[in-house]
Amino acid sequence: MITKRIIPCLDVKDGRVVKGVNFQGLLDVSSPVSLGKFYSDNGADELVFYDITASSDGRALFTDILKEVAKTIFIPLTVGGGINTLDDFDRVLKCGADKVSVNSGAIKNPDLIYHAAKLYGDQCVVLSVDAKRVDGKFRVFAKGGRVDTGLDAIEWIKRGVDNGAGEIVLNSIDTDGVKNGFDLEMLDAVCKVVNVPVIASGGAGSIEHFITLFKTLPKVDAGLAASIFHFGEVKIKDLKEELYKNGIPMRLV
Repeated sequence: MITKRIIPCLDVKDGRVVKGVNFQGLLDVSSPVSLGKFYSDNGADELVFYDITASSDGRALFTDILKEVAKTIFIPLTVGGGINTLDDFDRVLKCGADKVSVNSGAIKNPDLIYHAAKLYGDQCVVLSVDAKRVDGKFRVFAKGGRVDTGLDAIEWIKRGVDNGAGEIVLNSIDTDGVKNGFDLEMLDAVCKVVNVPVIASGGAGSIEHFITLFKTLPKVDAGLAASIFHFGEVKIKDLKEELYKNGIPMRLV
């Protein structure tokens, strides 16, 4: 049986890891280099690095810090933020990323997913989607959750997979940082329309939330979280041991 993955997320702004609630009110947490190494050494299955203001600032992703993070970790690294062209994919991969996450760049140019998947392989292309409920529908938001695109999130994700995205990260803005549990309704809707790995993001507040996630939605491949790991509320080793005890396949260190 394929093991489920536990993935810490580094939201990086001005060279520091930050964390907010519902994408607002960002607090300074730590250095991405030291935090990335800590997670790599302490049982994380993968690491996600987002330069969270690259798209809204209209600039390229900072690569100097990314190179330092990549040098210090020994687990797969997914990188996103300001990915708008194939050149951006190339630059980030050369800095040490294993996978590239595209969000606003794909909204501006949906063909980017297709061309990147053809060039680098589906497994390298991650479609990250920031979604929120609007009038009872799941809507795609861009620019770090600031702009309502009007796109239906489920249709957009299905289109992305059809174009070659090999993995989906679903960020629920409604549950982000609230710590009341993952957005099971939104995740279920996505799992029903795609056959690629789905990573749940937004809402983790306890070990029980991860158990509920994987028990309720066995098609979800991974749980991604930030603040509960950053602030030491949940240790990854303890989380994985509890999941394993509950019959959820885990890679134990």
